[in-house]
Amino acid sequence: MKEFVEFIAKKLVDNADAVDVNFIEGKSTAIIELRVAPEDVGKVIGKSGRTANALRTLLSAVASRHNQKVVLEIIEEN
Repeated sequence: MKEFVEFIAKKLVDNADAVDVNFIEGKSTAIIELRVAPEDVGKVIGKSGRTANALRTLLSAVASRHNQKVVLEIIEEN
Protein backbone atom coordinates (compact mmCIF):
# COMPACT_ATOMS: atom_id res chain seq x y z
CA MET A 1 0.00 0.00 0.00
CA LYS A 2 2.92 2.32 0.68
CA GLU A 3 4.13 1.90 -2.89
CA PHE A 4 0.61 2.50 -4.20
CA VAL A 5 0.29 5.85 -2.38
CA GLU A 6 3.80 6.87 -3.43
CA PHE A 7 3.07 6.06 -7.09
CA ILE A 8 -0.19 8.03 -7.14
CA ALA A 9 1.28 11.01 -5.25
CA LYS A 10 4.28 11.26 -7.58
CA LYS A 11 1.93 11.42 -10.57
CA LEU A 12 -0.11 14.23 -8.98
CA VAL A 13 2.67 16.60 -7.89
CA ASP A 14 5.22 18.72 -9.75
CA ASN A 15 8.11 17.94 -7.39
CA ALA A 16 8.08 14.12 -7.29
CA ASP A 17 11.41 13.97 -5.44
CA ALA A 18 9.84 15.62 -2.38
CA VAL A 19 7.21 12.87 -1.96
CA ASP A 20 7.74 10.94 1.27
CA VAL A 21 5.47 8.12 2.44
CA ASN A 22 5.70 6.60 5.91
CA PHE A 23 3.79 3.40 6.73
CA ILE A 24 2.94 2.67 10.37
CA GLU A 25 1.25 -0.68 10.92
CA GLY A 26 -0.90 -1.47 13.93
CA LYS A 27 -2.89 -4.56 14.86
CA SER A 28 -5.99 -3.77 12.85
CA THR A 29 -5.30 -0.31 11.44
CA ALA A 30 -2.44 1.06 9.38
CA ILE A 31 -1.53 4.72 9.14
CA ILE A 32 0.02 6.11 5.98
CA GLU A 33 1.64 9.52 6.32
CA LEU A 34 2.09 11.42 3.07
CA ARG A 35 4.44 14.39 2.89
CA VAL A 36 4.87 16.50 -0.25
CA ALA A 37 6.48 19.84 -1.05
CA PRO A 38 4.50 22.80 0.38
CA GLU A 39 3.59 24.04 -3.11
CA ASP A 40 2.13 20.61 -4.01
CA VAL A 41 -0.14 20.11 -0.98
CA GLY A 42 -3.11 21.61 -2.82
CA LYS A 43 -2.68 19.19 -5.71
CA VAL A 44 -2.77 16.20 -3.37
CA ILE A 45 -5.78 17.49 -1.41
CA GLY A 46 -7.68 18.76 -4.45
CA LYS A 47 -10.66 21.04 -4.70
CA SER A 48 -12.81 20.61 -1.57
CA GLY A 49 -10.68 17.56 -0.68
CA ARG A 50 -11.91 15.50 -3.63
CA THR A 51 -8.52 14.13 -4.63
CA ALA A 52 -7.64 13.17 -1.06
CA ASN A 53 -11.03 11.51 -0.60
CA ALA A 54 -10.61 9.57 -3.84
CA LEU A 55 -7.19 8.38 -2.70
CA ARG A 56 -8.63 7.34 0.67
CA THR A 57 -11.41 5.40 -1.12
CA LEU A 58 -8.88 3.53 -3.25
CA LEU A 59 -6.80 2.77 -0.16
CA SER A 60 -9.85 1.41 1.65
CA ALA A 61 -10.57 -0.90 -1.27
CA VAL A 62 -6.99 -2.22 -1.29
CA ALA A 63 -6.91 -2.56 2.50
CA SER A 64 -10.19 -4.47 2.64
CA ARG A 65 -8.60 -7.21 0.55
CA HIS A 66 -6.04 -7.60 3.34
CA ASN A 67 -8.65 -7.36 6.13
CA GLN A 68 -7.19 -4.07 7.38
CA LYS A 69 -8.25 -0.49 7.84
CA VAL A 70 -6.07 2.31 6.55
CA VAL A 71 -5.90 5.97 7.53
CA LEU A 72 -4.24 8.41 5.14
CA GLU A 73 -2.75 11.50 6.74
CA ILE A 74 -1.52 14.30 4.51
CA ILE A 75 1.06 16.14 6.56
CA GLU A 76 1.68 19.80 5.80
CA GLU A 77 5.08 21.13 6.72
CA ASN A 78 5.70 24.87 6.78
